[in-house]
Amino acid sequence: MSHDEHAAPVEKKFFTTGMKILTAIMVSGLSFGLYRMVFGLEASTNLDDQFPLGLWIGVDVATGVALAAGGFTSGALVYVFQREHFHAIIRPALLTAMLGYTFVGVGLMFDLGRWYNIWHPAIPFMWQGNSVLFEVGMCVMIYLNVLYLEFAPIVCERFIGRVNLPWKFARFNDLIDIVLRFADHILGKIMFIFILLGIVLSCCHQSSLGTLLVIAPYKMHALYSSAWGPLFFLTSAFAVGLTMVVFESMIASRAFGREPEMHILTPVSKIIPYLLGIYIAVKLGDMISRETYKFLLEGSAPVIMFWIEFGLLTVVPFFMFMSSDVRRSPRGLFVAASMYIVGILLNRSTVFFIAYEPLYAAKAYIPAFAEFALTIGLICAIMFVYRLAVTFLPVLPAAEEH
Repeated sequence: MSHDEHAAPVEKKFFTTGMKILTAIMVSGLSFGLYRMVFGLEASTNLDDQFPLGLWIGVDVATGVALAAGGFTSGALVYVFQREHFHAIIRPALLTAMLGYTFVGVGLMFDLGRWYNIWHPAIPFMWQGNSVLFEVGMCVMIYLNVLYLEFAPIVCERFIGRVNLPWKFARFNDLIDIVLRFADHILGKIMFIFILLGIVLSCCHQSSLGTLLVIAPYKMHALYSSAWGPLFFLTSAFAVGLTMVVFESMIASRAFGREPEMHILTPVSKIIPYLLGIYIAVKLGDMISRETYKFLLEGSAPVIMFWIEFGLLTVVPFFMFMSSDVRRSPRGLFVAASMYIVGILLNRSTVFFIAYEPLYAAKAYIPAFAEFALTIGLICAIMFVYRLAVTFLPVLPAAEEH
């Protein structure tokens, strides 16, 4: 019997005081999205022709994609490398990935000038193969569907034998139950295909996001302008995927009054320094090969951000994850995971709008209040839907609450 079979909905009150505050912030933030849809990008953002990539691309899209990497990294760990004792992390990681990619699509829609054309990549005769983002768009679109298919058995498990429609709709109860059982049976037989497809697609678009600014080498600071950009994005995503699994589990344990699952998180965190070490080695190798280390004492904004996001929030967590004392400590593990997650956020933000230096920019880009508000609203929306999902679906392991 796998750990998945012990998953159960969380029996907690949904609208706690914290959830009411979260909902208020979410509604307030998303209202700026409505404002942007009505009045356009110019009225709601500080984006222009010189700075077309801002906070929404750096955080909502690029960071969102990276932090959603827990879905394919945990899938690879359990199903490819046969680490069955990590099975309990699959469902929460899958939910986090599904919500992450869903809201990446939502965030991207706000950033598009003609947001109502976001469906065009789904139509073959509208494809633009010359675009750097074509492969990213196709992979994300397909992978999002894969994630929903991977999550479907959880929904089937929740409602099989429990379909109870009211009033005249009750006549469809048996039919819906048959459909759910059939879907669950079929998906169970072919799920390995979607798991492998998800791993491949994730590797493709994680790396391709790093390709986006390779086409603009003269507009990037030397520390961040590298042909190795795709490899940076891919290797950092490998590491932050499992880090996000640890972070999400810690937050869920705290929110639902449970003990941290250290019997799983400690072994998982033992893998992270190997993945993080690969990213650090690739990054340092690039600096040595291109001799960009000579810019480290420059004092410009991109260099300061490099010292923070790489020197402080990547290298330091690497050594923390190397420590067995940290891995056994819930607080130490949470601090290390939080540091690297913030480091990834700052890295993606730096790449897309801090280290980006247009040749004839009249002024620096500073995100508008509406950009910050909508980003916060989207983050709160992810947390809201996550809580909704674990409250009504068997996502988290059924555990004794303390």
